[in-house]
Amino acid sequence: ISLQASNPGQFEHDSDVLWQRGAAPEAIAYHGHVGINTDTPDEALVVCGNAKVMGRVMHPSDSRAKQNIREVDTNEQLRRITQMRLVEYDYKPEFASVMGIKDT
Repeated sequence: ISLQASNPGQFEHDSDVLWQRGAAPEAIAYHGHVGINTDTPDEALVVCGNAKVMGRVMHPSDSRAKQNIREVDTNEQLRRITQMRLVEYDYKPEFASVMGIKDT
């Protein structure tokens, strides 16, 4: 999607899907995939590069949205964990420097 701001609150682009004002006065809505630094997003939002979040990233988890909640067999879960392959690694210096990783 290529976007061009023509005036505040309005966008023009080459598809039929439109940006819309959201229910809240400060919100906008787009029904489709949005890419930042990519023109081929394959998820609702794809950011190619660093993202700075000044608040929290929320992952709602509420029992009212779930069903079939049940206790698990902890011995079985521990057995499954012991079968996992656990590794340690260092980032390659060239990758770490590009990504801003100090402790490789």
